[in-house]
Amino acid sequence: MEEDVVAPLAGKVLSVAVGVGDTVEEDDEVLVLEAMKMETVVYAPSDGEVTAVKVKVGDQVEEDDPLATIE
Repeated sequence: MEEDVVAPLAGKVLSVAVGVGDTVEEDDEVLVLEAMKMETVVYAPSDGEVTAVKVKVGDQVEEDDPLATIE
């Protein structure tokens, strides 16, 4: 079952911890967002394989934007 990892808030992508083909477990770090000088870690919502990473370091994202896909 495919599931998108979505941005919990608007911000800038500081780091991406996964790549396509990586296996993740629920609550593994996927990436870090920065908003108002605060860092927010975005975690995997489920176990699976990363099939897409839709952002790169430096990208600006809005709340609920898809960041990655886990299958």
